[in-house]
Formats: sequence, structure tokens, C-alpha cells
Amino acid sequence: MSRRRLFGSLCSMVFLVNLGRVVFAPLIEPLAADFAATPAELGAVATLAWLGSAVSRIPTGYALTRVPRHVVVLASGTGLTVAALFTAFAPSVPVLMVGASLIGLAAGGYFVAGNPLVSELFPEGVGRALGVHGMAAGLAAVAAPLAVGAVLVLADWRLAFLGLAVLGALVTLYTLYATRGADLPDAGASDRHLFRAVRAQWPIVLTGVVVVGTVGFVWNGLFNFYVSYLVAGKGLPPGTARTLLTLVFAAGLPAFLLTGRLADRVPNVPLVLVVVGGFVVTVYALTLATGLLTIVVVSVLLGYVVHSMFPVVDTYLLTSLPDHHRASAYTFYSAAMMVAQAPGSLAVGSLVGRGLAYDAVFAWFAGGLAVVLVGLVGLHLTGHIPAGRVRGTPAGEY
Repeated sequence: MSRRRLFGSLCSMVFLVNLGRVVFAPLIEPLAADFAATPAELGAVATLAWLGSAVSRIPTGYALTRVPRHVVVLASGTGLTVAALFTAFAPSVPVLMVGASLIGLAAGGYFVAGNPLVSELFPEGVGRALGVHGMAAGLAAVAAPLAVGAVLVLADWRLAFLGLAVLGALVTLYTLYATRGADLPDAGASDRHLFRAVRAQWPIVLTGVVVVGTVGFVWNGLFNFYVSYLVAGKGLPPGTARTLLTLVFAAGLPAFLLTGRLADRVPNVPLVLVVVGGFVVTVYALTLATGLLTIVVVSVLLGYVVHSMFPVVDTYLLTSLPDHHRASAYTFYSAAMMVAQAPGSLAVGSLVGRGLAYDAVFAWFAGGLAVVLVGLVGLHLTGHIPAGRVRGTPAGEY
């Protein structure tokens, strides 16, 4: 029961740290009105939240070689609380940028410590646990527009960050209480050398970076321009396009749970390849789709497939990496894949800005990802991709 209580607090925490990263998108218009800011300035605010999430991962990984996972989780919750409170009182756009960066730093620190901790709390059901944990994070993306809408009915945008600060403080205190009563795993006690772990586990780490970095590159560009794509490329009304974006994220919620459970039962590498293949097919199908019903169906399938990737890859990594290398190697993977996928939106914006149609851009992206998939399949068939943990073998003992 004590571990389940801690797991519940971690699911609450991951909801809040992800909410902190995604809440800026639905606040763009209120922030523009309040600060008379340009779209470029506010785009930089949203970008800094994600950049901060990437920057903090390597330092956090180093910290994990010195302090337990739950201490870093508590520090991340405290950092989120302070950052949200700071942002709530931002008097200008530059200060808002600092606040967004601080929120991102807290989120990145949490993910590096929280995911390994979740995998070690339930070593015989890693995929299921990571799926539930990931679903809690996904709920934030679905809930953010609704929560912001409710806040703006009551007050201005600052209330959103005040509420985030209050909830962050409460969840952090509850997590502290949960850790004191939990039988905490000591699987990472011998994980003391960050770069030594990366050198030892580089085939597994590189596999994760290639998969999530390339798929994430396409996904980052697609979801950030999804509304614009459907309006300009498919002729849908803006309101319908925004609803479909919410549907894409909502379709991903069951993927975390169902595909996470599946990852506990079948070999992970073939499942990863199937998911990547499904993403290639759905992205290309979207470029061919015409008519609202067809676009809705493809959007649902797309949302389910792409969100399946996260629990499957995390299960593969966190069950394959041995105890004495898990957090350090996962840290490097986490930072590298974030850097690899981040330019996706910039690439889409630049190509469309040069006159290319959205359909053409995403068709080429799907084609490029298909080439990567063929290469991964070839490496798998020739035994060059580590197979991961044998089913039924506890993590760290393969």
C-alpha cells in the first residue's frame, strides 16, 4: 500500500509538471492582450518552457548519482511551486520568459528522476506502471485548454499559475509524506558514474534516441502546426481544427495504459518497430485524407499510435538498463532525444514559409521516417539492436 500511495503522488506530480509545460499554449491570446506582446515573443515563452525541460536533464542525472530519486522528485515539486508563483507575478514578457524557463527546468528534473523511480517501484509490471504514469502526464495536455478556459471566466491568466503553485505545494507535501511511509527501492544505489553508464549502455541508449528523436521530430512539427495545417491544408474551420487537436491528445490516453500493458507481455523491440511503422502510415494517411470523417478517423489513430511510443520505449529502456546504470543512461537518452526532436516545429515553419504545402512537408517527413524504419528493421534482423530484458527476468538481472 505504501508504494501505491507514493505511485499515486508521482502520478499527481507528473500531471502538474506537464501542465506547467503545456499551459502556455492556451494562454497565448490573454498574454498577448495583457503585455501587448508579439507572436514571436510569446512563441519564445512557450519554447523556453520546453528548452528548460531539456537543459535540466543532464545536471539532474548527475545529481542522481549522489542523492536518491525521491529527493530529486521533491526538489522538482518545490521548484515547480516556486517557478509558478514567480510566473504569476511576472510584470513583463522578459520576466515571463524566465518563469517559463524555471517551470521547464522543474519538469525536466522530474522526468529524469520520476520515470526510473516508477520503474523500480513495480519491477514486474514496468510497462503497466509507466503507462499509468504517462497517462497522467497526457491528461495535462487534454485538461490544459479546459482549465485555462475555466480560469479566464473567473479571473485573468495569473490565477492559472497561482493555482499551479498551490497544487504544486500540496502534491509536494503529500509526496514527502508518501516517501516517509514507503519501502523505497535501492536499485540505483550503485549508479554513481553518469558517463561511464552511457559508454557501457550506448547501444540501448542510441536505439532509444534514434527512435524517439526521429519520431518526436515529426510529431513535434505536426502537433504544433496541427490547427494551422487543418485550416490551411484541409479547409476546416479553426474551431473544428482545435477540437481535432484535443481529440488527438485524448486518443493517446488509452494508448499509455493499453500499450504499456502490452509492453510487459511481448518483446519490446518488435513492438517499437510496429509503433514506428504505424506512425509512418498514419502521418502519410493524413496527407491524403479529405473530408471531415476521414480526417477525424486518421487523427484518432494518429493520436493513439504516437502516444503508444512513449510507454513502449520507456519500458524497453528502463527494463533493459541494469540497476547500476539505469538512471544515468536514461538521463543521457532523455536529454539527447529532447534535443533531437525540438527542431521539428522550426523545420515545418521554415518549409511552409518557403512556399511548400503542409501535405508535401508531412509526406516527405513520413518518407524520411520510413527510411529510418527500414534501417531499424535491418539492424534488428541482423542482431545489432539489443533485444532488451528477457521476459520474466527482473530488471538489472539479465
